[in-house]
Amino acid sequence: MTRRYQVTHRTEYRYDHPVVAGHTIARVVPRRLSHQRVTAADVRVLPIPTHSHTHQDGLGNRVTYVAVDAPHERLEVTATSTVEVAPRAVPGGAWLAPWEDAAAATADDLSDDGLLARLCRLDSPLVPRHADLRAVAATEFTPGRTLGEAAAALTVRIQEAFEFVPGATDVTTPVRQVVGERRGVCQDFAHVLLGALRSLGLGARYVSGYLETAPPPGLPRLVGADASHAWVGLYVPGGGWVDLDPTNGLVQPDRHITIGWGRDYTDVVPVRGVVFGPPSGQELTVSVDVAPV
Repeated sequence: MTRRYQVTHRTEYRYDHPVVAGHTIARVVPRRLSHQRVTAADVRVLPIPTHSHTHQDGLGNRVTYVAVDAPHERLEVTATSTVEVAPRAVPGGAWLAPWEDAAAATADDLSDDGLLARLCRLDSPLVPRHADLRAVAATEFTPGRTLGEAAAALTVRIQEAFEFVPGATDVTTPVRQVVGERRGVCQDFAHVLLGALRSLGLGARYVSGYLETAPPPGLPRLVGADASHAWVGLYVPGGGWVDLDPTNGLVQPDRHITIGWGRDYTDVVPVRGVVFGPPSGQELTVSVDVAPV
């Protein structure tokens, strides 16, 4: 069943002292994909920018750039999108063949997806390949096991073995520390799965987006209680990409809304920028609302 959502992502910076100027880039508008239709999208910025434009980055993600060349004490970026998401089946072919075959085929794949997968087999700023990460995969990726069985089992194992603890990590926490401490948030679990798959020679990309969250039984849904989410796309030669969510133990989930993808979190930071002026502290507030419509 196709699901339809309205997504509102609001980011606000408040500065202790007025900044002279600021330049910001945001990746907060969903991608248009074969299974994901964006029927409306709008990004509003306060104060009104001196200049703004949109473009695609090298990975095809939509980027909004804004410049505020006047003193200001706060910056607010609000993205509102209406999105339809259709369910997807897992592919056949390499998904049902030994995982070693997929690793070998990816190494020589010259298709557009294959070239991206080959890039996503390499070390990235936050996810270096390492024996510790290969060891995470080794229990499930046994010789001759099918790619689909091994990938699904590893996704579930990370969900069961790692504890979701908001605040236990930040964007600078090394992935090997997450493996050692077995706790973190969705970004960390995605990085662990990325590193494990890449250490086997498989192509895996970091995916940024949102998912619909349900409130406890009998309680109303809280507006703004949803959050940005992260998961992994695994390349299946000849079959495209299969999404794996290690935070929830899901394969090809149908309640996830894709914003963009890259090598790791650094390629798809939702909002980031620079400000100019005297040194000033800042307070960041982020709220995301994913409402079925």
